[in-house]
Amino acid sequence: MTAPEIKKTENLPYLEYPVQDRLINRELSWLRFNQRVMEESNNLDHPLLERLRFLSISGSNLDEFYMVRVAGIRGQITAGIEKLSNEGLTPTEQLDQINQFAAGLMEEQQDRWADLIVGLKAEGIHLVDPDAITATDMDWLEQYFLESVFPILTPLAIDPAHPFPFIPNLGFSIVLELENNIDGKTMMALLPVPRQTKRFVRLPGDTVRFISVENCISLFLSRFFPNYAIRGQGIFRLIRDSEMEVDEEAEDLVRVFESALKRRRRGHVIRLEVNEGMPTNLLKLVERELHISNSEIISVKGVLGIAEVDQLIVDGFSHLKFKPHDPRFPQRVKDKGGDCFAAIRDKDFVVHHPFESFDVVISFLQQAALDPDVVAIKQTLYRTSENSPIVRALIDAAEAGKSVTALVELKARFDEASNIKWARDMERAGVQVVYGFMELKTHAKISVIVRRENETLRTYVHFGTGNYHPITAKVYTDLSFFTDDEALGRDAVHIFNFLTGYARPKALEKAVVSPFDIRTKLIEMIDRETDFARAGKPASVWAKMNALVDPIVIDKLYEASCAGVSIDLIVRGICCLRPGVAGMSENIRVKSIVGRFLEHARVTCFGNGHPMPSEHAVVYISSSDWMPRNFERRVETLIPLDNPTVKSQVLDQIMVANMKDTRQSWYLNPDHSYTRADVSGEPFSAHEYFLKNPSLSGMGKAIKGKDFPLLLKE
Repeated sequence: MTAPEIKKTENLPYLEYPVQDRLINRELSWLRFNQRVMEESNNLDHPLLERLRFLSISGSNLDEFYMVRVAGIRGQITAGIEKLSNEGLTPTEQLDQINQFAAGLMEEQQDRWADLIVGLKAEGIHLVDPDAITATDMDWLEQYFLESVFPILTPLAIDPAHPFPFIPNLGFSIVLELENNIDGKTMMALLPVPRQTKRFVRLPGDTVRFISVENCISLFLSRFFPNYAIRGQGIFRLIRDSEMEVDEEAEDLVRVFESALKRRRRGHVIRLEVNEGMPTNLLKLVERELHISNSEIISVKGVLGIAEVDQLIVDGFSHLKFKPHDPRFPQRVKDKGGDCFAAIRDKDFVVHHPFESFDVVISFLQQAALDPDVVAIKQTLYRTSENSPIVRALIDAAEAGKSVTALVELKARFDEASNIKWARDMERAGVQVVYGFMELKTHAKISVIVRRENETLRTYVHFGTGNYHPITAKVYTDLSFFTDDEALGRDAVHIFNFLTGYARPKALEKAVVSPFDIRTKLIEMIDRETDFARAGKPASVWAKMNALVDPIVIDKLYEASCAGVSIDLIVRGICCLRPGVAGMSENIRVKSIVGRFLEHARVTCFGNGHPMPSEHAVVYISSSDWMPRNFERRVETLIPLDNPTVKSQVLDQIMVANMKDTRQSWYLNPDHSYTRADVSGEPFSAHEYFLKNPSLSGMGKAIKGKDFPLLLKE
């Protein structure tokens, strides 16, 4: 990677660009991200079943996008709100562009599905049509149908005495036109298929064969409607508004969220998928009964509910999946006999998930629960797993008589129900559970353990960029930072006091917290680099995040670019900044890495008057993306890495590897399209590199040597 050419202007010509040319619409940017996810299903470097998984993920992503983001835009339109987006689009204009792009994306998904079906068949995994069912298959299917499908389906006539039923979110249904064999009268009917039903039924035999549940049901429709002939049929799947509205004045937050979850199940229909070829009269019936417009209906040529095709990823076929990865437990803790506190006392350390095991975070809390010298534990919980070992450790600690406080975020989207359950369980064990703020979402990832040592108290802290979720930690790339730095310990305690008692700290010593200061700190650091550039010194910004949306920070980056600051951004998902535009952002480069692991760590590095990478750089890790909601409506942390070894590991190894990646990288163009990185020559994958070299410990010296292949060439 050669150093980029730096162009410098003293004025701010980017201000001459109208706002619609300075910013990319966040919704369209997200759709392009999901397109990159979908494109991985066509990446021949991935095993076949993993390509199928990428396709499924792109479908699930699109469902959630409509449930939440599109639902919000449609709500604005319904309410007559004409507020323009940051780049100058009305809600109606946004929705039109979203639907147009999403329709094309869904067509591409079906093309990928058709290709993958051919590949699966060649590998011995078959999806069979009803006309390919043999007599032996039919006998087995009939028994399966009668035992496992028929009892849970309920046929519903549609007439004045039988109104159209409520179909839940992501509900899948068969709609029928029937003719009575006796009197010739017609009847409309509905057959909702509960989500508990497997979407794909595996047939018996040595060959792996599946039939879709809708095709299975179609073989036995006469069981539901005896004495009727089928004159027409179709299938549809709907998506409902799943955003929750909560009374911010409510006194009992848990009770409010329990009732809001019930309301979510009855949200307005936002999107209706129907099979191509559904008879017009049946389509009109569904459209009328669901109270939706034609613009909210999309006809699908292929499989409805592409998110569910991951059910075809069967056991076995290991050659069609990624090689299993066994993350390494951090050597630093191993060397101390598993004593996390001793390892932290020896020196701060950082753990790189999922290449290094998340078990060290669990061990940190489990050790605290069992240690008689630990007097207090404080923990934020944004997301965690079913049967969470984190929650279990907190419960054990409380039952052992320790002071345990847990901040449970009830507004963690789609995890609200499980978070309520964990909160109840912990309260029963004696954990002091608090729920943060109505107007703020607590997104910071902090564990604080206070231990009595030599008649004094020592504070151990874990700051994370990801959630306390041992399952997602196996596929999300995140950082865990362990320290007993006294200033960071005091800062962490002050942050918890703010979370539990609304006592805003007057001043933190090292940590930076939103909703107060993170944006301000980032702007301050960008301005420093701008001043360095104007003074003729090297100036650079490297940053890695999931999303870049905030227009204030984006304008600051444009200003820095005009001054000659070299800016390299790794933005996995939404990016509203437009790079490479003359007079505005010609010194800014943006890439997105999409691959086996979900890039999730947030890292920000400033050259501090030196070219990057440099031992003089200022490096932060964070729980926060660069979005208005993270800066203004969430509790987030931005933590400096002062320890030279830790800073080198994050900057010289993790960030350099991400900068060098070509195999899974896409580059953002000025027209907001993305181009896959050129993999000619010697393509490099950051994921593959860290799978082979998971431990960051002891590699600091190698970074400048010939054994480390990532050294940037200035």
